Amino acid sequence: MPATELNRFTLPNGLRVVLAPDPTSPVVGVSVHYDVGFRSEPEGRTGFAHLFEHLMFQGSESLEKLAHFRHVQSSGGTFNGSTHPDYTDYFMVLPSAGLERALFLEADRMRAPKLTDENLRNQVDVVKEEIRLNVLNRPYGGFPWILLPPVLYQTFPNAHNGYGDFTELEQATLEDCAQFFDTYYAPANAVLTVAGDIGVERARELIDKHFGDVPARPAPQRPSFAEPPPAGELRGEHVDPHAPLPALALGYRMPDPVNELDGYLANLVLAAVLSEGDGSRLQQRLVHREPLVTDVNAACGLFGPFEARDPDTFIVTAVHSPDVAQARVLAAVDEELDKLAATPPTDQELAKVTARWVAGLHREHDRLISRTLAFGSLELLYNDPGLVHTLPDRISAVTPDAVAAAAKALRPDSRAVLTVTPAGGDQ
Repeated sequence: MPATELNRFTLPNGLRVVLAPDPTSPVVGVSVHYDVGFRSEPEGRTGFAHLFEHLMFQGSESLEKLAHFRHVQSSGGTFNGSTHPDYTDYFMVLPSAGLERALFLEADRMRAPKLTDENLRNQVDVVKEEIRLNVLNRPYGGFPWILLPPVLYQTFPNAHNGYGDFTELEQATLEDCAQFFDTYYAPANAVLTVAGDIGVERARELIDKHFGDVPARPAPQRPSFAEPPPAGELRGEHVDPHAPLPALALGYRMPDPVNELDGYLANLVLAAVLSEGDGSRLQQRLVHREPLVTDVNAACGLFGPFEARDPDTFIVTAVHSPDVAQARVLAAVDEELDKLAATPPTDQELAKVTARWVAGLHREHDRLISRTLAFGSLELLYNDPGLVHTLPDRISAVTPDAVAAAAKALRPDSRAVLTVTPAGGDQ
């Protein structure tokens, strides 16, 4: 993916804007990232950030319910939104002739979404059904992103269920919605990204036209979600009525993704060394040679990398037979981490891993919507959308010694161990 010229500016109402022209195909991507996610929702209102994402599609100041859907789809476009630990995004891709329509739609709901009791009650029911489908009635539902944080973390922002508790969702009021919107959906708390087949000056004119008169409100003071790492090994168990086999998840704290980026990238590479591909350390040891597990994976972030500020989580997950003791799996993981800590990976092993990572980044960002979302999230979290272009080189520059140091930091005496036990099974 060739580097894109980025144009960044801020409107008088505080809205940050990133423009990334790319005339190679006649489409545009538009996204808005709001600096609010699961970790910012108020105690007693678990799942509220995700619920509010749903409400933003239920009509706005000038548009009735479902009009947003109709206007995008009739233009030949697609759209969606998603809620993450530290931000919520809304995005669409349309033919380039639909740029003004897209900007109008996003500005209209930034100005005033249609918050009605009917919409609220309807979307509470929709979210509850989503939880039933994705968590309650699915094997390993919520594993590990819902189940691991309350074992690893102690504070409400970091530990609670971001999908939400049914009782708390049902207790949400219109006053809660209005306060949440007024607090977090201010232009000064958002990033607008427009990428693709655009002229920069024309795009600026249209953005001024549609977003310039969105009333300014101060951005909320962003709290620190910092908490100390575990002082010992923490244990938790979840009984899963649908799981066919036992599973476990290990959670470790990682370097600050924003302020210690190179250390964070070393963890990304470590995760790939451990579990990416059949030749990786844990795949070879736990799946092929012994074998102890049916599936094993290592990853950075509960949802993936570059989606959260500090604190963030390094995760190892495994599914294993009931005949294999969990202690054997833990011992094997610890032994592989100890080997990497004592003897760094070879240059050849590391080159293979980083080449795969870099190829994956280029492949992902070759898609306009992925590129648009990356520009927006990196502006929001890092104040640097250009990381899209520099991350491949920074990942390629991770050294064997840095990977060894990352492995050494993943200690048994400072981690969480979550056990998933099939209902009626013995662990």
